[in-house]
Amino acid sequence: MSDQGSFYQRDRGWHPPALTPQYKTSVLRAPRNALLSLPGTLSEMTGPVFGHDRLGPLDNDLIRNFVHTGEPIGQRIVVYGRVLDENARPVPGALIEVWQANAGGRYRHKKDAYLAALDPNFGGCGRILTDADGRYRFRTIKPGAYPWPNGVNDWRPAHIHFSIFGHAFAQRLITQMYFEGDPMIWQCPIVSTIPDKAAIEQLVAALDRNNTVPMDALAYKFDIVLRGRRSTLFENRLEGN
Repeated sequence: MSDQGSFYQRDRGWHPPALTPQYKTSVLRAPRNALLSLPGTLSEMTGPVFGHDRLGPLDNDLIRNFVHTGEPIGQRIVVYGRVLDENARPVPGALIEVWQANAGGRYRHKKDAYLAALDPNFGGCGRILTDADGRYRFRTIKPGAYPWPNGVNDWRPAHIHFSIFGHAFAQRLITQMYFEGDPMIWQCPIVSTIPDKAAIEQLVAALDRNNTVPMDALAYKFDIVLRGRRSTLFENRLEGN
């Protein structure tokens, strides 16, 4: 069989089990019965789709797309990478959406009760379509860590949420990106549900000094693999696709 048509078996040990008691909310969310496979309908798999005309010029610039009185506070960074299939081929035209906390660890969401202040110039969300080579690039502020009511003193490490759409709304995968060198990654109850250290490290963006913008922003590289043995871990699909 040629490489173009090869198929890689899913490695279910690569993803965490649905029931992980150290991640408290998984106890209620884990399925209690056998899973059912529901085939996608034609309308789910063929549309609707996004076009470049739906994106604004600042959609991928979280530093400037919500400004009111000035630019947001915090460490300026660039996050870039490629969306690839299991054979390292680029995936063009994939819609990537990101959302994150501000530099203090606060989300712009009405249900976020953390005491950190909201930044009036930071919305915390953006989007971009991958180019012909599967590449994407965001400018943003490095998010802060924040506490969450999982245990007595549990904190989430700094992270950015990624949502990747394929050619239709039904083709959506969700993951999180962490930052190289953050010791809190290895203390996080959510991260600890992942059984393979190599799988965790695939969620950690590498600091890339070669793509740093001098006197402006550090750069972090984060590639996303959609399926196969090297698949990025996704929250909403245990098999990665």
